Amino acid sequence: MTEFTCSQEIVSQARRNLNQEVWDYLTGGAESEMTMRRNRHALDSYAFLPRVLRDVSTIDPSGALLGHKLRIPVILAPIGSLQAIEKGGGASSCRAAARFGTIPMLSSITEPSLEESVASAEGPKMFQLYVRGDWDWIKAILKRVKDAGYDALAVTVDSSHYGIRERQLMNRYLPPSVKAQKDRHLQAAITWDLASRIRDEWGGRFMLKGVAHVEDAAMAVSRGVDAIYVSNHGGRQLDHCMGALDSLVEIAGAVKKKAELIVDGGFLRGTDVIKAIALGASAVAIGRLQGWALAAGGEAALLRSLELLEREIVNALGLLGVTSFAELSPAYVRKAEVIGPTHELSTFYHLPQRLV
Repeated sequence: MTEFTCSQEIVSQARRNLNQEVWDYLTGGAESEMTMRRNRHALDSYAFLPRVLRDVSTIDPSGALLGHKLRIPVILAPIGSLQAIEKGGGASSCRAAARFGTIPMLSSITEPSLEESVASAEGPKMFQLYVRGDWDWIKAILKRVKDAGYDALAVTVDSSHYGIRERQLMNRYLPPSVKAQKDRHLQAAITWDLASRIRDEWGGRFMLKGVAHVEDAAMAVSRGVDAIYVSNHGGRQLDHCMGALDSLVEIAGAVKKKAELIVDGGFLRGTDVIKAIALGASAVAIGRLQGWALAAGGEAALLRSLELLEREIVNALGLLGVTSFAELSPAYVRKAEVIGPTHELSTFYHLPQRLV
């Protein structure tokens, strides 16, 4: 897959490979897609303040998350129904992550099974849980996750109801995970007490995925989470939310490094990753970019996508005047006017948002 010279080419190939229904499932958001656009707008609204005349002949782009070293501070976000995008599903993501040197987070509503996915490649893996059963069901799946050897657990908390995704409605399309789901109503009954009970039953590294409010982040810290996953579900759940990077800034100020922070939502470039780390994140999770890469060419294209992100990160760190992420701080970025479109695909100008 070395013929892909930039992310633009990967996404363009994914568009050619995917039918309209799956493309819209992967690329679209909820209702008017304002949250999705704000995710991109938030990233574009920070400008760099580079320093010069520093020795940047050697760059270390590595990061760390929950005690694990990452080749770059980028992990693979959980994607439901990943097998509809690429037949290898979660196993393909695991293999690409292992080959590159990062961590995949596997969705509980994707294929293959959690055991098959974790066995497909070496290296640490994280598991993302949607609650789809009673307490006995929860205990049973947590035992499976433990026995399979997952390193950390993330409970999704921003999906009490399934977002109204109009692209899917217009296509009369339901992804496999939605068609097969049972007891989804139990996701709406999750409380802080249940989340704490799950944390205690799990007994390992624990995070909440889908936190967007400062007060919820503070509550999470008080309940002993190891990491807070700042996310609005890529704009696929509640519309008209703040951009994820803006939420990260507020939450980082309140958490004050009492928990590690992961963020997703519109991250497409190495410069996007740098902005997030400068503003307080430990790592960035890529969702749509991961899906597009898998659609473009499976495991090999996803590996290539991560290599391209690394190249962009090394280039931008050097041009900023720093040699590692440890040297970054909010002093390297500043709010600025956004010029041009702010759709999720605004950095890929040649792609149609929808084929009509």
